[in-house]
Amino acid sequence: MPKSAEEHEPVRIPDHSLGDLVSTVSGLVAETRKQAETLTRLTDEQPPSPDNEKGALDGVTGTTPTTESGPAEASSVFILAMAGQAYAEELAALRVWVEDLLLPVYGREITSTRPWCAQWTEHPEAVARLHALWLAWQQYTDAEAGLSGPSLWHRDHLDPTLLQLRAPDGPFSACTTSPSRPNHRLLASPAPAAYEVAA
Repeated sequence: MPKSAEEHEPVRIPDHSLGDLVSTVSGLVAETRKQAETLTRLTDEQPPSPDNEKGALDGVTGTTPTTESGPAEASSVFILAMAGQAYAEELAALRVWVEDLLLPVYGREITSTRPWCAQWTEHPEAVARLHALWLAWQQYTDAEAGLSGPSLWHRDHLDPTLLQLRAPDGPFSACTTSPSRPNHRLLASPAPAAYEVAA
């Protein structure tokens, strides 16, 4: 006679797997949220009016499609395409992954040739690169990526990203180079050149 559900032992997860599990769940929550937003946007949008030559405009009001929360969000999953609450939520999920999985496993020692900034969320380049790395991690650690997925993630995504971020001339070059002397400074971006149009 089979055991009832109450008689089964609880599932035990080794402590070393908890960080990966937390990151996986965070990723799934973020992906579910994005899918719900996309579904809401698709069901709320009205088809364009035949009179409207700009197919992206709403056929009734002549404005861009909106949802209850405001203008329809960009279809990109990349953090730099997000703004407001969507950006804040994505950054919070990214922070969990970076601080609970990436840094404990791949952080290595801080040195003058390998700087790091504890305030990395204030460095736009770091946020962009780490978010891209996280998106790739979600794809390449999925079961559908196959057995070589994690290896490809290390080779094609992790190693190049860390080389760029932690390079002596990278985005953290003016930040902490010694754990005993924490420092944070944003480097100025190049000023846009003034282009003259030939008459």
